[in-house]
Amino acid sequence: MTLLSVNLNKVALLRNSRDTVIPSVIDAAKTCIDCGARGITVHPRPDQRHIRVSDVYALKTFLADYPDVEFNIEGNPLEGPQANGYPGFMQLIEAIKPDQCTLVPDDPAQLTSDHGWNINQNHNILSPILEKLQVWRIRSSVFLDADPSQIPLAQKLGIQRVELYTGPYAEHFDPQQPHKGLTDYQETARAADQVGIGVNAGHDLNLVNLPSFVAGIPALKEVSIGH
Repeated sequence: MTLLSVNLNKVALLRNSRDTVIPSVIDAAKTCIDCGARGITVHPRPDQRHIRVSDVYALKTFLADYPDVEFNIEGNPLEGPQANGYPGFMQLIEAIKPDQCTLVPDDPAQLTSDHGWNINQNHNILSPILEKLQVWRIRSSVFLDADPSQIPLAQKLGIQRVELYTGPYAEHFDPQQPHKGLTDYQETARAADQVGIGVNAGHDLNLVNLPSFVAGIPALKEVSIGH
């Protein structure tokens, strides 16, 4: 069964727009869990424009009462400490020790993630980061474009899961041809599954385009969905 992890970034963004405590990220997490979500995802960016460092700590404490719900923190592992109190991505991961850490190659100025890692070009960057996650006993997940040729090196690096970037699928989704555009995702997921790498997916998935994606990717373990 494919599990749902809900991304709370936009809840925090709405709260921050008025600099209040409403809506509450914790209340939103509880609502999601009560409705059946089995994961909570956050992407704390260096400028803290939505999820703040304090939210990450608060969610860690809150989720301690829900051992069957996974905490997934995603972000760029190269982001360092900032004057606003952001400790650096990997420093935050070491302190929180979430169930899963998803590595995303985004720029701080980006409104949202728009591509996955090129593992062939960035394996020297990813390797020591993945080793740290292994030492910390945190499941590694790497944000990846749908490209089966990258899976052999992903296996060599010891990547435990890949999260397939579904932006292109969502952008070109046609309700009349719901399985159109799935081929690359299916081939990548199949290649990953065959070598023991778990398959996650996320970005712009919704109630309309999700059923076809899940039905077309039998190996899919988790989808991450925001607002």
